[in-house]
Amino acid sequence: MLFAKKAKSDNIESGLYQSEVFSYTYKKKVTLLVSQEWLHADDHVLIIDDFMANGFAMQGLVDIVNAAGATLEGIGVAVEKGFQGGGDKFRAMKGVRYKALAVIEKADENGIIFRDDED
Repeated sequence: MLFAKKAKSDNIESGLYQSEVFSYTYKKKVTLLVSQEWLHADDHVLIIDDFMANGFAMQGLVDIVNAAGATLEGIGVAVEKGFQGGGDKFRAMKGVRYKALAVIEKADENGIIFRDDED
């Protein structure tokens, strides 16, 4: 297990995989960082995230896995904002299994509507 960070910390000195992405949450570009010490070409990676909107951050993580030459085995998301389209891109990705535990189809002042389970 490893973590991607959105800011450089004191315990990461050099040798970084990086991907610059637009953060929907922060409304600005952020740089995702993973130490090259912890991600290698012979690794098999399952990406797990809590929320996904448009998929920019997830794509940044996929780009980091690819830059390392590692194998992306799948992508899992706890809650996907289906109305923002990010998950659709990953569902269409060939050779990678994608699963969201819950997909919000619509959210407004009247409440939340979940998409029916696709599996």
